[in-house]
Amino acid sequence: MTQINKLKIFNDPIYGFISIPNELIYDLIQHPYFQRLRRISQMGLSYLVYPGANHTRFHHALGCMHLMQKAVETLRFKGVAISNEEECALLIAILLHDIGHGPFSHAMEKSIVEDVNHEAISLLFMNRLNDEFDGKLSLAIQVFKGEYHRKFMLQLISSQLDMDRMDYLKRDSFYTGVAEGNVNSERLIQMMNVENDVLVIEEKGIYSVEKFLLSRRLMYWQAYLHKTSLVAELILMKVLKRAKELTLKGIKLPCSEPLLYFMQNKITLEDFDAEKLDLFSQLDDFDIISALKAWQKHNDFILSTLSKMIINRDLLKIKLSADKIPMEESQSLKEEFAEAHNISAVDAGYFIFRGKIKNQAYSKEAEPIRILKKDKTIEDVVEASDQLNLKSLSKLVTKYYICFPKQLI
Repeated sequence: MTQINKLKIFNDPIYGFISIPNELIYDLIQHPYFQRLRRISQMGLSYLVYPGANHTRFHHALGCMHLMQKAVETLRFKGVAISNEEECALLIAILLHDIGHGPFSHAMEKSIVEDVNHEAISLLFMNRLNDEFDGKLSLAIQVFKGEYHRKFMLQLISSQLDMDRMDYLKRDSFYTGVAEGNVNSERLIQMMNVENDVLVIEEKGIYSVEKFLLSRRLMYWQAYLHKTSLVAELILMKVLKRAKELTLKGIKLPCSEPLLYFMQNKITLEDFDAEKLDLFSQLDDFDIISALKAWQKHNDFILSTLSKMIINRDLLKIKLSADKIPMEESQSLKEEFAEAHNISAVDAGYFIFRGKIKNQAYSKEAEPIRILKKDKTIEDVVEASDQLNLKSLSKLVTKYYICFPKQLI
């Protein structure tokens, strides 16, 4: 039998060549659970706004692994002892950190699989893979859960300046063409160090951190919370909610078996056994798009109208405001729409609804980004910075929205 060369390289448009460092990581990438990420878009329905935003979670996971390789290299160069086992654990943990994402990322968490977040499902996948790979992921899981004694390792995977954020900002900026998000991840990684078991950024890297936080804020307003992306995702959540409602009434909708299963059953985290995890692993963006295409022709007015909106990109109108939108405004629109289409005011709530979005580039409540000063003292980046804008970046900004059909304007 010919031996497969498992030390492959990927050609990435952002970083150039990404190498697979060992056979275990090659086998994990080859696994169907991981290959599924090729069929899950990184930015949900944002391609309806930015036509280039068709990149996937697969792309992103490899990018994160590449940045982690660079971070380990830098820290070792600065005298931080990281064993080969620890390095492998870090690479596996960051590679698999998003493996639990459902189709179109966040829309699924609030509609089909209720109250089960993708981090919890990622952990289920990791434990399952650990069984398959004879316990070789045990250390990676320990690090991922924050149970490993070296705290800086978790910070590299999940913090306010981790490999995940560094990659998605740079990658999403590249594919959307929103230049403001282009962070200098190489410079940030070069400035990293470990002091008293916590991750720090050397003082000379402070401007790169400021740019990173500003980029994050701008990417949220221009890309992730762009009003058209937002309304498209909200409509998708409404479609799935309606589909689930009809299915639970006994109406069989045309869709794939895994999607049908999750619509027919209320699945909590406790219910996620091996069989359900396998079913979940068969779900991807294609199940949802195929279902929407079929549901356009359904005789349920709500389901067909909302499905057509996404397929044809003829979305609801969305209005953003700094002030709370009064309930009377949505109520009168609901009554008008209900009368025009001969449906109940409750059903009109599928087309007319209010809500709010929040944006905070830096949280003072979460673990801080620490700056290592020249005199070896450590300071929160907000205190260490001479830029007043960092104080405003840590302020929570809330915007309110109302969505309604265009014909009501």
